[in-house]
Amino acid sequence: MWSEPLLPSQPLGRQIESRLRESLRSGAVPAGSRLLSTRSLAAELGVSRGLVVAAYEQLAAEGYLVLRRGAAPTVARLPAQSPPRAVEPDVPVSWARHNLRPDLPDLSLFPRAEWLKALRAAVTRAADTDLAYGEPFGSAELRHRLAPFLARTRGVLADPARTGIHVGSTHALSVLVRAAGVRRIAVEDPSHRWRRLALQAAGAEIVPVRVDADGLCVDEVPGDVDAVLVSPDHSFPLGVVLSPERRRALVARRGLIIEHDFDAHFRYDRPPVSALQALAPEQVAYVGTASALLAPTLRLGWSVLPERLVVPAARAMAESVFAVARLEQLALAELIERGALDRHLRRVRAAYKRRRALVCAELPAAVGGPVGLYLRVPVDDESSALERLRAKGFALDGVRANSVGECEGGLVVGFAASSEPALRHAVRTLRTML
Repeated sequence: MWSEPLLPSQPLGRQIESRLRESLRSGAVPAGSRLLSTRSLAAELGVSRGLVVAAYEQLAAEGYLVLRRGAAPTVARLPAQSPPRAVEPDVPVSWARHNLRPDLPDLSLFPRAEWLKALRAAVTRAADTDLAYGEPFGSAELRHRLAPFLARTRGVLADPARTGIHVGSTHALSVLVRAAGVRRIAVEDPSHRWRRLALQAAGAEIVPVRVDADGLCVDEVPGDVDAVLVSPDHSFPLGVVLSPERRRALVARRGLIIEHDFDAHFRYDRPPVSALQALAPEQVAYVGTASALLAPTLRLGWSVLPERLVVPAARAMAESVFAVARLEQLALAELIERGALDRHLRRVRAAYKRRRALVCAELPAAVGGPVGLYLRVPVDDESSALERLRAKGFALDGVRANSVGECEGGLVVGFAASSEPALRHAVRTLRTML
């Protein structure tokens, strides 16, 4: 344990504590063994007795030692433990040789330095009461910063009092279904399977409605549904945009509309289209997320709700998660206030525009509007193609894999998640395999 001298360049007490802990964990010192007294060990190591006392007390608090007044420290008898088993990596995409996930931004472009500054500023400025649970509907500071950001970037008619913060957009959908008492909900078909699962878990019956080149077929929405879920500016996985005529027709139906806006901040030919919510703010509940803008791991989403749903949604939040992690909310508010989120959005939008052009050049069959994080490549046998590609280390998705009814097969190829050199190699390999 003490075969090597303590290093003067590192905290001595921490070294004593860690070496003792390692020996006790490894079983090098058997249970029931007596250790040197604090005075004797301090003399042997040439340190103050206080450092050894602190190390022994810490290890006793962790359950490794038993300390009794007037007796030598004794190694505690710990419960028998089975050999540790390896834990698989908990981020599936980490296995991917070719990351073409359509639902991921480039995580290497996450503004780490700016986020660290924002988080440090948030922690420094936070009052003691900011460390309490807080309002279930989200931090007032973030809601005041986020509302004008959404108004500027997406044309949302956002009021901080009607803006809520959620644990990602999927959680926001679940909360809305509960808050509005939705029993049957019309959903685009195809649409993201995890979105449908979340709605079903919240107790809603899914009513699939066909999507074509002009978006959701509004005239096929049944009259008895309680709500309609739509991504008008970039419908996953087909990548189509809801036409102006169908937007007007959808709003004219009356009834609740939930607008799920995942990646429409990324428009490459002109400024993003205003959100559907601006047409009817008392009818449309707008849902967005930081997952595409920054990174999914932040687990921050938001909603801008009709007035009548604010209190029920806050109540549903309290019943599900009680309160969203608050320091991350304050950090995001700081990031918006400093203009760092706008700068990040401009930077990644330029990068994604180049990558989209690269995919279009390498895969002429790719289709999709100049918006979002992915393109679609038609294929005849989708399941076979996905099986072969995934066996070769490709991370990507399929159209039929996200559909309820019959539709044409296709690969959903993300162009944002990988750097340009890696993306070029991936799409060329993909083209060869197809």
